[in-house]
Amino acid sequence: VGETVTLKQRDGEFFNPMLNEQQKLAVKRILSGECRPTPYVLFGPPGTGKTLTVVETILQIHYTLPDSRILVCAPSNAATDLICLRLHQSNLLKQGAMVRVNASFRSEELIDDRVKPYCKDGDDVRKASWFRIIITTCSSAGMFYQTEIRLGHFTHVILDEAGQASEPESLIPIGLISEANGQVVLVGDPKQLGPVIKSKIALTFGLNMSLLERLTSREIYLRDEDAFSACGAYNPLLITKLVKNYRSHSALIALPSKLFYHKELEVCADTSVVTSLLHWKKLPRKGFPLIFHGIRGSETREGRSPSWFNPTEAVQVMRYCCHLAKNENAAVPVTDMGVITPYRKQVEKIRFLLRSVDLADIKVGTVEEFQGQEYMAIILSTVRSHEDMFGDDKHCLGFLCNPKRFNVAITRAKALLIVVGNPHVLVKDPCFCALLEYSLTNRVYVGCDLPSELECLHK
Repeated sequence: VGETVTLKQRDGEFFNPMLNEQQKLAVKRILSGECRPTPYVLFGPPGTGKTLTVVETILQIHYTLPDSRILVCAPSNAATDLICLRLHQSNLLKQGAMVRVNASFRSEELIDDRVKPYCKDGDDVRKASWFRIIITTCSSAGMFYQTEIRLGHFTHVILDEAGQASEPESLIPIGLISEANGQVVLVGDPKQLGPVIKSKIALTFGLNMSLLERLTSREIYLRDEDAFSACGAYNPLLITKLVKNYRSHSALIALPSKLFYHKELEVCADTSVVTSLLHWKKLPRKGFPLIFHGIRGSETREGRSPSWFNPTEAVQVMRYCCHLAKNENAAVPVTDMGVITPYRKQVEKIRFLLRSVDLADIKVGTVEEFQGQEYMAIILSTVRSHEDMFGDDKHCLGFLCNPKRFNVAITRAKALLIVVGNPHVLVKDPCFCALLEYSLTNRVYVGCDLPSELECLHK
């Protein structure tokens, strides 16, 4: 490997020949280190190949800068393991180059067998600190403070899923590099889910805003079409926004692109995949893989549980799952279908119904459980149905009135998205109202009568 690597480097080539121009540019910018000490931001909207770019960046730093020591962190074990796995699959690292450091209480059964060999050397943090690529969660990076390694020991800190890390959590790995010549790279999407903060006091003081989101709202990171029109409207020395979407059908990406990404997302997905359900018999309009199914169900709570469920919607979700799984000409594998709903109780009810029709393998979960994932078909059950609003719309919509949660929910699907919900309630939220209007304009709304303000669109 050593010899081929130096050859590749001499030609200024990339290890992954499939990278697009923006991805290559981001890697080059990070490698040049021109932005130091300002953090470099890799802004990766849904399905834009963020992880590929991170893996290439790590490999390039490792082989181009022989004195480099890279600390790679993410807020969750799942995201951290994924990078370790992707680097392993590249087959480009020599033995002893990379280590995965886990918290002492992490159970071994939860670790992918392909990642386990990299964990053995991570048990001794002092020993681990001499590896050139160290992969760990943000909070476990705190262990390195106890090893008395010198400030500036790490030359690069790469923080993946930075939008999901709270700012104090992000500062743990960042504090380990030299302010003078260390390089920080923040990778993520400030328009998707932020950190989960349970404390009301912490929320009041703004801890639900990640460092990534706070920085990208500062002037130097903002869009400026006049100054940077030639390079995607952002200062290329500080930020690269990936805009080629390799996940979804054009009909599914158009709305989030307009609502959250300045209409910049480009459809680059594999056509054979994203068009595979365009002739499904249940589509109100063939060739347009979206359904908004309006239902005036009833929301209910059990006993003292604060979590809502909606039996009418749950049954409709089950029906759609059956139609998809048993579709004669193009059945969707149960492992490639997902059901998203914002409430734990609704998750339970839908799981119960799916078990009763032998479809227990379909993943059902909350929005948080789906971030970073993609499925051929996604069904979203919005649950809330209480129409007598008492002035406080937000309260009645509960979890739904969060644009980031909405964005994640509707950008998981590759070839089909079905939204089940009550239009009389959802019309009160700007994002769902836009989705309703989009569905009506494209003639894919089915189900119950509409609120008066949308009637005019339903011709």
